Amino acid sequence: MLAKGRSSIAFRRLPEVNPADLMALMNDPLVRRHMPLARGTFGVTECALFVAAKERIWAEHGYGPWAFVIDGEFAGWGGLQPEGDEVDLGLVLRPRHWGAGRALYERLVAVAFGEMRLASVIILLPSSRVRVSGVLRLGFRPEGEVETGGARFIRYRLRAPTGRATGGVRVAEE
Repeated sequence: MLAKGRSSIAFRRLPEVNPADLMALMNDPLVRRHMPLARGTFGVTECALFVAAKERIWAEHGYGPWAFVIDGEFAGWGGLQPEGDEVDLGLVLRPRHWGAGRALYERLVAVAFGEMRLASVIILLPSSRVRVSGVLRLGFRPEGEVETGGARFIRYRLRAPTGRATGGVRVAEE
């Protein structure tokens, strides 16, 4: 959990993460219940393919998902990645770091609407996820259902504050 003023957050590229930490996260039953596309065991081969795919996003688009490190510990992964013509914001956190979600979200939104100057970002939540009041309080609005990989998701959109977006995409790492 992130204590105000006491924790440090770093964004790193996924190849910098110990694969065992990433595999533990992606196989955690509490995490997987929110990931309907996760099927089978996430082992060494799956981890290597996953990291390579995420690195290709960086190579092709100039932005992509990060590993989140809180006080020197791998806390999860996520960030901004293309979803069709949109930019999707995602967070996948270890359960003991779920309390850090808001701080991570705020940094990601600052990148999306500040540095990248996007007009909006989307999130896709499984249709089985019924607790969405927090997402709505952040300003996301539902835009209907989409199907991805055989699973149904509700798409939510968050628009940039007025006068902040120009549509360009450029991201710098820390």
